[in-house]
Amino acid sequence: MVDDVELLISYFALSGDVYPLGPTEVSPFPFKDRVEAAARAGFKGFGLHYEDTMATQSKIGFAEMKRILQSNGMKYLEIEFLLDWYRTDEKRKESDKFRRQLLEVAAELGMRDIKVGPGFHETHADVPRIADEFAKLCEQAAVYGADIVLEIMPWSNVRTIETGLAIVSAADQPNGGLLIDIWHIARGNIPYADIRKIPTRYIKAVEVDDALKVPPVDDMWEDTIHHRELCGEGELDVPAFLREIRAAGYQGVYGTEILSARHRKLGLNEMAKRVFDSTMAQFAKV
Repeated sequence: MVDDVELLISYFALSGDVYPLGPTEVSPFPFKDRVEAAARAGFKGFGLHYEDTMATQSKIGFAEMKRILQSNGMKYLEIEFLLDWYRTDEKRKESDKFRRQLLEVAAELGMRDIKVGPGFHETHADVPRIADEFAKLCEQAAVYGADIVLEIMPWSNVRTIETGLAIVSAADQPNGGLLIDIWHIARGNIPYADIRKIPTRYIKAVEVDDALKVPPVDDMWEDTIHHRELCGEGELDVPAFLREIRAAGYQGVYGTEILSARHRKLGLNEMAKRVFDSTMAQFAKV
């Protein structure tokens, strides 16, 4: 199974000592150094974060960013993370501004997918309304050749496969689907076998990592941003997850989202190599 696997290193797996919603989300490492480290390790895809991307663009410009990515063989790009895209209150205004900027990046660099989030700490999903907004977002992204991927998250209003699938299937867009991350599936107590319920066309992105079965902290947000493990260094059955992903028909690139307080302290080359080697070792077990 290993020969046909291509990996994308997610932004926070190679950004250094920064984390989601931290004091800053801009990497302390130069963009060129990160891309080159990813290429040396064997990655064919590279994860971007909006705040870091704009900080880099202001220094070297989109054209140079694109040259660096292409010269290092990065075939797949993703960018994160759009929230509040379906709301009707004041938060929607800021989200729409952010949406326009993300689409601008997609136009400049080319993008495999744009990651979008559900409603954090919301208990109910208005599926028809969210699906309608998801369809509109997909139509806008299609102009730039980008998929829109909605991530299932256990602390959100899209915490089950059934809810996520209801949204993307009602939207019925060729470039719209779900992002399936083993961490969120495991922490949401969703059996890996349930992945087979998702039609292949709606699995648009997959992310792998690892975790302890019993969270080391009580707060799920702290757990997800500081305590993920490299594949094979936790207690999740990563090969079993990969088997179900393959059984569902997914054949795309695999993201590697390592959010770890320990990992982010390492040097660039060690971060990249450890993520690549540990992830590929799991595919060898499938």
